[in-house]
Amino acid sequence: MTAATPQLVVHRDKELMAQAAAARLITRIVDAQAARGAASVVLTGGRNGNALLAAIAASPARDAIDWARLDLWWGDERFLASGDPDRNAVQARAELLDAVPLDPARVHEMPASDGVDGSDVDAAAARYAEELAKAAGPADRLRVPAFDVLLLGVGPDTHVASLFPEHPGVRETELTVVGVRGAPKPPPTRISLTLPAIRAAREVWLLAAGEDKADAVALALSGPGELQAPASGAHGTGRTLWLLDRAAADRLPPQLYPPASA
Repeated sequence: MTAATPQLVVHRDKELMAQAAAARLITRIVDAQAARGAASVVLTGGRNGNALLAAIAASPARDAIDWARLDLWWGDERFLASGDPDRNAVQARAELLDAVPLDPARVHEMPASDGVDGSDVDAAAARYAEELAKAAGPADRLRVPAFDVLLLGVGPDTHVASLFPEHPGVRETELTVVGVRGAPKPPPTRISLTLPAIRAAREVWLLAAGEDKADAVALALSGPGELQAPASGAHGTGRTLWLLDRAAADRLPPQLYPPASA
C-alpha cells in the first residue's frame, strides 16, 4: 500500500465519527509534539470540520495537547470581512479555538476581504502563500510546511477545500494558494490551498458524513481524475485517511469497507 492509497474508517453515525476523529487527532498532535516539539494542523470548515472541533472542545483529553506549540492553518476560507460569521476561522474560534490557550502568532488565518489587500483575492492568496513559505523548512516541499494533519471536508460534488470540479483552481500545479472566483456555492469568492500544497502534508484526512455525501464518496474512491473529482487528488505523503459514517459510505462497494469499521 502506498501513501496515496486511501485507508477507510466507517463509523456508525456522524456523532461517533466526530468523537472518534477528535480522539484520533488529539493523539496525532500529542505524538507529533513529542517527536518534533511542535505540531501543525490544517483545519477545514463545514459541518463535519466544525463537529470535529466541537468534539475536541468537549473531550477531557484535549488538555494533553500543548496548545502553545500548535500551528493552525486553514485549507480554504470564504473571502468575506473579518468577523463575518460565515468565515471558517470565525466558526472555528466559536467551536474550539477561543477556549484553548493557543499562541496567537501560531494561528494563521487566511486574509479577509477587509484586510490590507482589500477585495483583491489574488493578492490575498499570494499573501497567504508567503506566510506558508516563511514557515516552511529547507526540506519541506513546495515552500509549504509539512503539515502533520491536513483536514478536508468532502462536498456533495466531490470538492475539497475550495477546489471545485473543472474549476481553474483544481488545475493549478505551480501555486500553493489561489483565489477562487465563481464558486458554485456561496460565497462565490474564496481562497484555497491547491492540490500540490495539500499533497505536501504528512497525513490528509477526508471527512464525510450523511447520505448527501454518499455519491461523492463513491465517485472519489472509484478512481476518477482529480479534475472531475478533486477529492480523489487529495492525499498525504505518509497517509491518506477517509473518515466516514455509514450513510456516507452507503454506496461504496463492499470490498472497500475495512474489517475494523465501527
